[in-house]
Order: sequence, then C-alpha cells, then structure tokens
Amino acid sequence: MLWQHWWVWMIAGAVLGILEVVIPGFILLGFAIGAGLTGLLLWLGLLGGSVALLVLVFAILSLAAWLALRRVAGVRRGQVKLWDRDINDN
Repeated sequence: MLWQHWWVWMIAGAVLGILEVVIPGFILLGFAIGAGLTGLLLWLGLLGGSVALLVLVFAILSLAAWLALRRVAGVRRGQVKLWDRDINDN
C-alpha cells in the first residue's frame, strides 16, 4: 500500500507545509510536522505495519505538534485583543 512508504509521508508533510504558507494561521503546520515525523519514523525503521497504526501515530504526533505550536506561538496568558477600528465606522 502506498501509505506505508516513508517518502509519501514526507511529501505529504511538505505539501501541507507549503499550504500553511498560503493559508497562514498554524492550521496545517501541526499536520505537516506530524506527517514529517511519521515519515522519519518509517525511514528509520521504527514504525511499520498497518495503515491504521500509521494513521494513529500521525494523529498523535500532529496533536502533539499542534499543542507545542500553540504553547510557543499562541495567545499569551493575560493577552487581550484590542480593537482599534470598527468595520461599521465610516
């Protein structure tokens, strides 16, 4: 099956990383990191087997990457969004 090859995960991570540049906001970056790490684990021979296991590892790594990104680049504690312009003002 195609998803059991390491290079497929690396390409998926690169495509998601490129899409993150086009659609900013740390939405796809966690998935890109998760796919890249899954590909790295497959390349190193530490991971293998069924597609279900690969998807589970990808989901766990993506969630961990997203949480780490949220902690590093997310909203800081006590930070308040300040609005300086209203869309209804002329």
